[in-house]
Amino acid sequence: MKALKTYAVLTICLMLSVVINAQKFGYINSQQLIQQIPQVKEANAELETIKKQYEKQGQDKVAALQTKYAALERKQAQGEISPKQLEVEAQTLEQEKLEIAKFQQDIQQKLIEKSEALLSPLRDKIDAAIKAVAAENGYTYIFDESMGILLYADKSTNVSDLVKAKLNL
Repeated sequence: MKALKTYAVLTICLMLSVVINAQKFGYINSQQLIQQIPQVKEANAELETIKKQYEKQGQDKVAALQTKYAALERKQAQGEISPKQLEVEAQTLEQEKLEIAKFQQDIQQKLIEKSEALLSPLRDKIDAAIKAVAAENGYTYIFDESMGILLYADKSTNVSDLVKAKLNL
């Protein structure tokens, strides 16, 4: 009976070691991969162009507001405006200032949405390529070195070249 228990424990240990050894791990550096994809470079260039356009619009709005403030101060200094008119115009300029702040927030949101619209399909394509490489080559896990979750990796387990090939890079 004791020999049977020992045999069962040894069999289970042997089966576990086979299962553990059967797992195949690989890693990739997604940041390096992303930098090599031409569509990502194009998307980033488009985002930068849009960002510059929005920045120019914002700078123009700020410059116009500063001009209005300066004109109001000049009118006040020269006594061309009554205290009541000064208060009304100052409130109007404060409202414009709030509108500029809202414009800047809207710009940030639009840039985030545009970035997501441009880059999401590329992330999906990369994800599909990684999954295909894993399936074709029997990898149980593929880690991302650029995310800082990889403590050690044998260079032979780097699947970046396989994913690049899958993406035709």
